[in-house]
Amino acid sequence: MQTIKAGGAEIPAIGFGTWQLEGPDAQRMTEAALAIGYRHIDTAYIYRNEREVGAGLRAAGLPESEVFLTTKIWTDAFADGDLQRAAEGSVERLGRVPDLLLLHWPKPQPPLAETIRALNDARARGFTRNIGLSNFTSAQMEEAQALSEAPIVTNQVEYHPFLTQRRLLDTAGRLGSSLTAWSPLAQGKVVDDPTLAAVAQAHGKTAGQVTLRWLIQQGVIAIPRTTKEHRARENFDLFDFELSGAEMERISALGSPRGRIGDWLDPAFQWDPE
Repeated sequence: MQTIKAGGAEIPAIGFGTWQLEGPDAQRMTEAALAIGYRHIDTAYIYRNEREVGAGLRAAGLPESEVFLTTKIWTDAFADGDLQRAAEGSVERLGRVPDLLLLHWPKPQPPLAETIRALNDARARGFTRNIGLSNFTSAQMEEAQALSEAPIVTNQVEYHPFLTQRRLLDTAGRLGSSLTAWSPLAQGKVVDDPTLAAVAQAHGKTAGQVTLRWLIQQGVIAIPRTTKEHRARENFDLFDFELSGAEMERISALGSPRGRIGDWLDPAFQWDPE
């Protein structure tokens, strides 16, 4: 398993995402992913599946030290005190301390200094081993690290071949942090792209596998999600081929700042200009 080192953490480059997996499906696919070989599971309070993910982790029977677990704090618990209670609640639902606790989206209030202080306190109290962000711009990422005693290990953002994230990649590299890509397959849109299909054919792989390989060769962590075990197995089959520099450039050329699928509804929020 290839890993990405950032902020003192070592994170498996391919993780299994659990967004929109509910009830028995969340437990079933967590168990299946770990049986396939995944050693990184991603969840969040707002996904409403932390208990099921935790049950899947226990059913898999692996030592806790072998599985990197990420969860996230929702924006309604960003105030000092609220955040620590939310973090403790995640530990209770998961049945173990997560390796990484993220702020799920940036929020104008409370002030970021208060939220980062509370996040560090949650870490000091043993509710997480590492801290990070999700959906923060490069400027917000820099501000968060300047305010934080502990390293900001990652910023989990939308990233796939159709969306340029060069500014965030540069910021993460400068801070000694990393990016984690959610919706790395652009919610299935990579399947229909002729450039990705051509590169995939040259390697005897699928467009999805080529896309995930493109991400991890940039040092980006990817967390594809699926409800199908055979698809999870396909997404994990990435370590027997390598893209050339020319192929990496062809895929990167597909991106633009307008390729975003997800968005944030807060009118105060604006993504990085590219």
